[in-house]
Amino acid sequence: MSSEPVRDPKSDHLLTPQNAAFIIIDYQPVQVNSIASMDRQLLLNNIVGCSKAAVAYGLPVIHSTVNVKTGLNMPPVPHIRKVLGDYPTYDRTSINSWEDVEFRKAVEEAGRRKLVMTALWTEACLTFPALDALAEGYEVYVPVDAVGGTSVAAHEAALRRIEQAGGKLISTVQLFCELQRDWSRAETVPAFMNLFIETGGTAGIQFSYDKAE
Repeated sequence: MSSEPVRDPKSDHLLTPQNAAFIIIDYQPVQVNSIASMDRQLLLNNIVGCSKAAVAYGLPVIHSTVNVKTGLNMPPVPHIRKVLGDYPTYDRTSINSWEDVEFRKAVEEAGRRKLVMTALWTEACLTFPALDALAEGYEVYVPVDAVGGTSVAAHEAALRRIEQAGGKLISTVQLFCELQRDWSRAETVPAFMNLFIETGGTAGIQFSYDKAE
């Protein structure tokens, strides 16, 4: 029962806290309320879980909104503000965040080539920057259960387009496990278990029960 030495976390081909950045785009009321590809409460649980994982493991966070400054849209939903309130937001008018100067600069300054990218809606605000990032040589990872579209068909067609361009589809739980990787990395185990408990379901049911005893 011996783990191998920790690989170089910057050159590891899997996601690590040292080689990845977290991008979150447009979890604002109008977008959240128009999701029809999955249960909206589950979507919120999952994107909050992804955001908490990014904070817990110290990933650079690039948080973008659309049309807050123009008054056409509202700030992110409180679930997201509660987790990412200390991070700056890059507000845009462009549907494609990759075409926003400040957003692009923030991604470049993060210095990571692996981008865990989340957005609403899948078919627009996720697909467009994902395709542009892939075209520029970034690796794009999409937690498919933390993003959503205006219909199941729109969501799934968009994910296929991203995957065909070279994007990698993951899940919220896979993100948690890939960042933690080994239970012997004790410093982050409490946060790792809390991610499951606070996101709900899966192992969190048992972890929560054990913690309550």
